[in-house]
Amino acid sequence: MWQPVLMINGFIVFVLGAMMGIPVLIDLYYTNEPDFLFIQSAIIAMFLGGALFLANFGKITKVSIIQGYLITVVCWLVLPFVCALPLMNNGDITSFSDALFEATSGITATGATILKDIESQPKSVLFWRSLLNGLGGIGIVIFAVALMPFLGIGGMNIFNKENSDTEEKFLPKLRDIAKDIIITYLILNLCCAFLLNWAGMNWFDASTFTMSTLGTGGLTPKNNSIAFFDSPKIESIVAIFMIAGALPITYFILILKKRSLNYITSNTQVNAFIKILIIYISFFSIYLAYSTNISLLKAFRLVGFNFISAITTTGIISSDFTNWGNWCFVVFLLLYFHGGCTGSTTGSIKIFRWQVIKAFFKKNTIKALSPNQVVVMKAGDKIIDDKIVSSVFILVLGFVFATILFTLVLCLLGIDFTTALGAVSACITNSGVGLTANIGPSGNFSQFNDYVKYILSFAMVLGRLEVISFVTILSKLKIK
Repeated sequence: MWQPVLMINGFIVFVLGAMMGIPVLIDLYYTNEPDFLFIQSAIIAMFLGGALFLANFGKITKVSIIQGYLITVVCWLVLPFVCALPLMNNGDITSFSDALFEATSGITATGATILKDIESQPKSVLFWRSLLNGLGGIGIVIFAVALMPFLGIGGMNIFNKENSDTEEKFLPKLRDIAKDIIITYLILNLCCAFLLNWAGMNWFDASTFTMSTLGTGGLTPKNNSIAFFDSPKIESIVAIFMIAGALPITYFILILKKRSLNYITSNTQVNAFIKILIIYISFFSIYLAYSTNISLLKAFRLVGFNFISAITTTGIISSDFTNWGNWCFVVFLLLYFHGGCTGSTTGSIKIFRWQVIKAFFKKNTIKALSPNQVVVMKAGDKIIDDKIVSSVFILVLGFVFATILFTLVLCLLGIDFTTALGAVSACITNSGVGLTANIGPSGNFSQFNDYVKYILSFAMVLGRLEVISFVTILSKLKIK
């Protein structure tokens, strides 16, 4: 059972080690000296990954459901440790807990940081953080699916665990699906980078912001994030691509393949996501303008960008929203647990699942008034059966229970309730920005002790696995 799990994860570790060469070249370009910590870490990762791969190499004719879960869960548990190797004792990161926290935040596309002075860090570290956001956003397991032809017919089990998209299967082969996703993702990244460079960013900032934006990760090379540039043009571009990152990647592929305006406007999940954004931004822009006496245009700019960042779980912030009023804690908490669309790079629960819950309550409300009426649950034009409803409720309850549990643990470790809830919510939804001043847009997570950092790191991974995958594999292994 473990042979494909170890082989595929060995391959992923090897590829990740090879990618450590990119920050080496970046640092060499800017300082004329390579970052030897990255070189050493690359050698270690490639050796360990290659050895694990070769030791378990063999033709895979079938990957079972349990193996699909195992490959994905083991991958997300192991990768943060590999990603932390070049960060240890690099720049201001001096402890293993800090390196692991920063690496986990990067690869899970969370965006939380322990760095107090981001801009003083080596270019290699800054680029690596954003590169991890890009890889984590798309799901590095998908790279393995696309690049390993020996996965065989069972590969769909891995793809389904890594990519929760509910769109129609538009290509006959799994590798073609994965390759189309990667190509589309790369094209979106190139478009974003060129536009940001055109808007005034240098190429380093444009590339790092792009990976953090499309990967909805939020780790940027600036202390003040996007506010450093104070540019409506740059904020508009980043906002547009944060929304793009929150839409199903297959949505863009199908638009190109179908070439139909009707498809663009008929996707119910995308439409619901856009409507939610418009309602939230419109209402709270007016409220912020009224409550703080700033212009409506400025309020719209502030609320629009930061609400988009929150609901897409990106964490690129243009203003310290903790100064807007006490209402922000609750509103941003709600936005964090919305998430983007299924099949996107965002974290959290996601819009389609909220549509399923809405359909369930609508059905039971009608049945309460008319017990004999036959009611079909639908999310847009999709019929929802009881199995989907059950899985959605289990997932949502898993998120809620895990949030309560981690918050309780942090409180037992001496952290006040609001800070604990804000930190856990930011990490488990992969949003990255805390909801109180000390860990919010103007703060960071460096104040916490090692135990809290380990707990929050695990919460990030659990959120990236959408909680239920980890619980499922534990229960399956226990049964075995």
